[in-house]
Amino acid sequence: MSNKSLVISVLSFGLAIFVALIWFETRSRSVAQPGYVQPEIAEELIRSYSPILGPEDAPVTIVEFFDPACEACRAFHPIVKDILSQHDGKVRVVLRYTPFHGPGSETAIKLLEAARMQGKFEPVLESLLLYQNAWASHGAPDLEKIGKIAAGAGLDLEAALTQIKSPDVVAVFNQDRADVEKVGVRQTPTFFVNGKPLDPFGADELRALVAAEVAAAGS
Repeated sequence: MSNKSLVISVLSFGLAIFVALIWFETRSRSVAQPGYVQPEIAEELIRSYSPILGPEDAPVTIVEFFDPACEACRAFHPIVKDILSQHDGKVRVVLRYTPFHGPGSETAIKLLEAARMQGKFEPVLESLLLYQNAWASHGAPDLEKIGKIAAGAGLDLEAALTQIKSPDVVAVFNQDRADVEKVGVRQTPTFFVNGKPLDPFGADELRALVAAEVAAAGS
């Protein structure tokens, strides 16, 4: 083998080793360190006014971008409740309103805010999800039925119709819509656990990510 061929062979081998090391290091980092939301949008994940299920001081926070008219949100709700129960006192859920389904979503969200003012948030939330099929047709939502269902869960509907026009409710609604855009949420539900996006998406994956964060918080 000529000297020139030998030099080329050595350089090629060295380059291959270098590429392999870079690939291994990059892969190791990606496996060892789950992704976090970008720092510039981290503050948009949680607002001081956001509804919370579970203890406010829990070490693990699930942020759920949530639409009360969304069938998948309804399907995930018992799963989220089960996670709260399984990790009693260690997990909280912060709900962010995501009105992707038009007037029905918007009306339900505003009534939920009125329910929060009246101390009826959770029973009204449960009722709206339980009877979602009765009011949440995406083509023609039954806005009157939303009010009746909420009232059946204890909401003072007459007071609520005034409360939903208050500057506080309007501000919450508008801020959540702006945050949805800033974070880049495109579907509901979308979950973040202690700032980590749920990816891949799924019930088992959500349970696993929460369990890992609870274990890390306890170590």
